[in-house]
Amino acid sequence: MTVKGPKGTLKREFKTVNFAVELRGKRSMKVDMWFGNRKQKACLRTVCTHIQNMITGVTKGFTYKMRFAYAHFPINVTLTKEGTNDTVEVRNFLGERRLRRVILHDGVKITRSDAVKDELVLVGNDLEKVSSSAALLHEACLVRNKDIRKFLDGMYVSEKGATGAVVSVI
Repeated sequence: MTVKGPKGTLKREFKTVNFAVELRGKRSMKVDMWFGNRKQKACLRTVCTHIQNMITGVTKGFTYKMRFAYAHFPINVTLTKEGTNDTVEVRNFLGERRLRRVILHDGVKITRSDAVKDELVLVGNDLEKVSSSAALLHEACLVRNKDIRKFLDGMYVSEKGATGAVVSVI
C-alpha cells in the first residue's frame, strides 16, 4: 500500500492478511474479506487503522510533545544531526555524569518548544516512527534501582496527535 499526499509518501506492506482493496473515487475505498473468522476480522480492522494513520500522516502529519521532569538536577538536552537522522543527547539526568544518546528514526524532526521551557516537539509523517522515537527518549531517561514513586524524573509525553489537532495526555 502506497499513500501519497502533500507532506510526502508512505509505503507499507500487508502480506500476512488476505484482503481486497477497491478504490472508489479519490476519497473512498472499500476493503473486503470473505469468510473471515473473528481474529481475521480483527486483523482487517487493524490494517484499516494503519491505512487511516498513513492518510493522516501524509495530509496533516503527527506531533508528539515531551516534557522534562526533574526535582533537583536540571536535565540538559542537546539536539544534533547525524547524517540524515536527528540525535538527542541527555546530560545530568539525576546528577549522573553518563551521557545518554538517542538516535531518532528516519523522517522524525525534533525541535525545542518556544512557548514552554522544558519541552521537545517531535514531528513526522509516520505515526509509528514518531511514537517509537518518543518511546526511545522516554526509555533513555528511566530511573533504575530507586523508588519510582519518589523519583519521578524523566521525559514524558505531554501531548500527542495530528499536527493540526494535538490532544493532551496528562
